Amino acid sequence: MSILKEDIQKVLETITAPGEGKSLIENNNVKNIVIFGEEVVVDVEIGNPTLQAKKKIESEITKVIVENVSEKAVVKVNVATKAVEKTKEEQENPNLIKGKKLPGIQNIIAIASGKGGVGKSTITANTAISLAKMGFKVGVLDADVYGPSMHLMFDVAQEKPISVNVDGRSKMKPVENYGVKLLSLGFFTNPNEAVIWRGPMASKALNQMIFDAAWGELDFLLIDLPPGTGDIHLSIVQALPITGAVVVSTPQNIALADAKKGVAMFQQKNIKVPVLGIVENMSYFTPAELPENKYYIFGQDGAKNLAEDIDTAFIGEVPLVQSIREAGDVGRPVALQENTVLETAFNEITKNMLSQLLIRNEELPETEVVKITTMSGCSPKK
Repeated sequence: MSILKEDIQKVLETITAPGEGKSLIENNNVKNIVIFGEEVVVDVEIGNPTLQAKKKIESEITKVIVENVSEKAVVKVNVATKAVEKTKEEQENPNLIKGKKLPGIQNIIAIASGKGGVGKSTITANTAISLAKMGFKVGVLDADVYGPSMHLMFDVAQEKPISVNVDGRSKMKPVENYGVKLLSLGFFTNPNEAVIWRGPMASKALNQMIFDAAWGELDFLLIDLPPGTGDIHLSIVQALPITGAVVVSTPQNIALADAKKGVAMFQQKNIKVPVLGIVENMSYFTPAELPENKYYIFGQDGAKNLAEDIDTAFIGEVPLVQSIREAGDVGRPVALQENTVLETAFNEITKNMLSQLLIRNEELPETEVVKITTMSGCSPKK
């Protein structure tokens, strides 16, 4: 028995696009249906830009056709996001569109590291908490696309961003915990599967989390970048005017060499993102039974000396303490703890970052988006 287009349309009347209130047929979401024997191709446009919504529609369409039209049907669903007209505000103010300043966000801070495993995400999470405790409105964008962790560190792994209507446009509402708004690819990926994406795919997903998100009013948007210097870093500086960057390192020479490259990336001629300073993580170890002792396991003052050598501020150090790891594992950043050495350490880092930010905003013009296509020449001058 042949598959008929009328039968496909009939079953699609039972499916509603997320947040749109009407069936796919009523709402004119279905743009094309093509049938080649047992192969059925359905082209759909929806207003919800989230990966979760797209996957849901694809799954529902496939299921309803196979179960109600033909068990032998081979279904392919192409889901696109509806193109929307620019709002009046966007038309009158071009600085609000992609590649310019995001409305409502005062400062965008990139947290980077030249090397993986130095605690960059830990620094990002706890700095966000410190800022929120100081009364600032804070958001975190987890741009570490191949190893997202913020959804775990903020204990929201089971949450999903929902779709909200903003000025007639469907946008993602960030998940919120501890007073911090959060978006991470960890919300949309299977924790048991590796994320295997080429650069353009990862950049497209990041752009969705930036420009299709309802961040609202924020004093600070912290961006947790992947380690190294690559496609994602270039995509971010091309998409957003980064106010400043913070580079995280540990004291040993290998990590410092990579941190130096990370600083050089932001400072190179075609990028020119101000580096607010360097944070040294795992600076020393103090055993509980010997609270007055400090053991410099990875070396002493490495990041501090690097900051002096490259004329960049040293904005603080964090000791190697087991409770930092434990707090991150259970999704409760250690900066939430009151009256502790670690709370003091992160508060100090945050205050120093704010001081450098004030100097940056007083002495330098607003950062512009990068208009280059390669990242050659990122190595620091000898």
